Amino acid sequence: MRPNPKEIVGHNIRRIRTQAGLSQEELAYRAKLHRTYISSIERGERNVSIENIFAIAEALKVPPGDLLGPIPPKDCA
Repeated sequence: MRPNPKEIVGHNIRRIRTQAGLSQEELAYRAKLHRTYISSIERGERNVSIENIFAIAEALKVPPGDLLGPIPPKDCA
């Protein structure tokens, strides 16, 4: 079965955010978004606009493509 794109983006954001030691609240502040919006993205419930993907990537200090890439195999378990 093909992975849901919203779940891929949400998983990647959560993974990168936690690796950076950021809370959802801190990421939201840095990206100028609301914490509940970040939470719903991470749960795969939101279809994120390209503008917000770029804002989140900038806040995480990663290229936007890092948020769109496939889930690493070790994270699929």
